Amino acid sequence: MSEPFPSLRSFLADVEAAGHLMAIRHPVDPYLEMAKVIYALDGRPVLFTDVMGSDYQVAAGICSDRRYFAMALGCEPERILFRLAEALAAPQEPPVVQEAPCQEVIEEDVDLERIPFLTHWEGDAGPYATAAIAIVPDPELGPNASFHRLLRLDRRRCVARIIEQRGTDMAYRRTMGDLPVAICIGLPPHILLAAAMSPPPDVDEMHIAQALAPTPLVRCRTVPLYVPAVAEIVLEGRITQQMAAEGPFMDLTGTWDIVRQQPVIEIDCITHRRDPIYQALLPGQREHRLLMGMPREPTIFATVNEVCECLNVHITPGGASWLHAVVQIRKRHPDDGRRAAEAAFRGHSSLKHVWVVDEDIDPFDPDDVEWAMATRFQADRDLLIWREQPSSSLDPSATHIPGQKSRSAKMGLDCTIPWDSPEGPEDPALFQRVPIPRIDPTPYLEA
Repeated sequence: MSEPFPSLRSFLADVEAAGHLMAIRHPVDPYLEMAKVIYALDGRPVLFTDVMGSDYQVAAGICSDRRYFAMALGCEPERILFRLAEALAAPQEPPVVQEAPCQEVIEEDVDLERIPFLTHWEGDAGPYATAAIAIVPDPELGPNASFHRLLRLDRRRCVARIIEQRGTDMAYRRTMGDLPVAICIGLPPHILLAAAMSPPPDVDEMHIAQALAPTPLVRCRTVPLYVPAVAEIVLEGRITQQMAAEGPFMDLTGTWDIVRQQPVIEIDCITHRRDPIYQALLPGQREHRLLMGMPREPTIFATVNEVCECLNVHITPGGASWLHAVVQIRKRHPDDGRRAAEAAFRGHSSLKHVWVVDEDIDPFDPDDVEWAMATRFQADRDLLIWREQPSSSLDPSATHIPGQKSRSAKMGLDCTIPWDSPEGPEDPALFQRVPIPRIDPTPYLEA
């Protein structure tokens, strides 16, 4: 039966119809085995139908390629940034429904151990949920939705990694006692993208999701929160004032994140769809990188457009899809390259290095970007360095002090054509490739 609104199930049906889905019917153990299978098939959506020790199916890899996001958003891959930018600029209020698939089954006898959280690697602290979207009520700003990895402690409790000075952390600090939370697992790509974006603090991420695709909400059973009606699983509970060790965990950069004392979440109620599908996200691989990095492209795009004409932004996989970006501009002023670099860091505070290129350079082609650097960049003129800047906790080379924002040096590389005067370069042809006509060689190869 078709789904009335975009859901994880409808998307799995779409990728299956397109020939992308890999169905694994062999029994697979979520403890140390399933992650290896997902890793071997990285870049392909996978559905495990026989999960050892669980009645749930497990889906993974649905966001492991830009083409899958394009399918979900109904656009070409190169237009994804602009679809996200449009939604960010014009959020829409989602409808509220009284009955929802995510509440087909209600479990007040909570048992998180029935849900197949994956233990990915030998060094993991334990079984983790990695595709979990936590929705919390900020006392001042309203609902906030964001990704949080969850380490399962026992049948009712888990501990969440909550990054300092971000939405959930700020709501937690503003709340006396426990903070209500609804954790949604098993969502379509457009909702995952919205939760990964950084709208202004008073903008609800579900309004961004509604601007991308229809996203009806339903009120939770035990907490005063609204969640996507199509979620496969919803964990309703409270972020408590208790602390527990969280980590080690292999994070975005493919390195081990450190052990921290983090808040414990107590789950009071579980609701889910019939025959629920648990969603796994393999840490440090393509899906993780794209969901982290791609939603930052429209915020960089917006801030660069405040100072010059930005044409495109690519957060690169080589920079762990978080620390590096290429910004393409249409240069109209000698200082546009520097201005674009400075604005890019404002648009994504975790960014570490940025390349600024002209409109004739493909920001998605690393060879093209390197060619621009080789032919248009001079280190003593075009290298920009800022020391001791707020940065990412994911960068193992940054300075990390518990309870404080990580700090790092940042670098901009202006790889645009140098301008000799306000009017432009003296001889732009010196910096452009010689056009070579292309022919079809087939006639020359015939006998």
